[in-house]
This record gives sequence, C-alpha cells and structure tokens, in this order.
Amino acid sequence: MKKADKPLDRTDCEIISLLQQDGRISNIDIAKKTNISEGTVRSRLSRLIKNEIIQIVAVSNPIKLGFTIVGHLRIHTEPAFTDEIARHLKTIDRLWFIVATTGGNTGIDAEFIAKDLEEFNEAILDKINRIKGVIKVETTLTLEFLKRKYDWGTANSED
Repeated sequence: MKKADKPLDRTDCEIISLLQQDGRISNIDIAKKTNISEGTVRSRLSRLIKNEIIQIVAVSNPIKLGFTIVGHLRIHTEPAFTDEIARHLKTIDRLWFIVATTGGNTGIDAEFIAKDLEEFNEAILDKINRIKGVIKVETTLTLEFLKRKYDWGTANSED
C-alpha cells in the first residue's frame, strides 16, 4: 500500500474532528488534545491536505457576501463527453463545487455563485451550454441557507 493510500487511523480522525469544530485551532492545541507531538500534527495535516482528505478554508455565506445569485446546476450530459465537460467546468471560476452524479441523464452537478443575473448568464450558463456533449442544464436558486454544518466527523469515528 502506497503512503498516499494509508487509511485514516484514530489520530487522523481526532485531528479532523477537532478541525471541523474549529478550523482555527492551533497545531499545539491539537497536539495537546490528541497526545501527540506538534511535529506529528504538522506531518499528518500535510498528508491529509496533500491527499485531498481535508481542505482548510474559511467557509462563508455567499449571500451575506453580496452574491445575489447562488444555486445548484444539474448538468445532463452525453456519457461519452462527461470527462471533457468536467474539464471545461473546472475552468469556470463561479462554479465552486462540481461532482459526478448518477440517475437518468444527469452526469454532473455543480454549485455556483454570481454577482448578478448578467454574470450568471454570461459566466455560467452561456459557457456551459456551449460545451460539446451538454444536453440540458437545470438551475435551482438558493433563497436562504437553512442549515450548513461541517462537523460530521469521519466514517471511522467512534462517535
């Protein structure tokens, strides 16, 4: 098994859980709470980030930041073009979350933000509808965030 494929152990899960509760927690505090050295915390965090297991960011509310158009796209694709479509979608800045999905002709779901309707149409819909293999794009607008929680732990947690 390659180092990158190393499964999460109890300590990794504890570190992730602590960061989910407080993304600003210091490495020193993580070390104290997990009974490991700060150097070990640093190396584990480095591995978790490098292997895309975690990403440490400030989660913001786009509506409160002034984005007037926020929502979800369901992009129906021709299966033969899904990979190429995904590559194009990754280049669109206003798409911040893109996933491959199942069900019907749906191939890709994405979440987006836009300053206004003009930006939404030009930066998102016009670009997506021009990508070869896109069959249809369905749009759902977000009116309000009712629950946004990121402290779900890991599947290996004993909680």
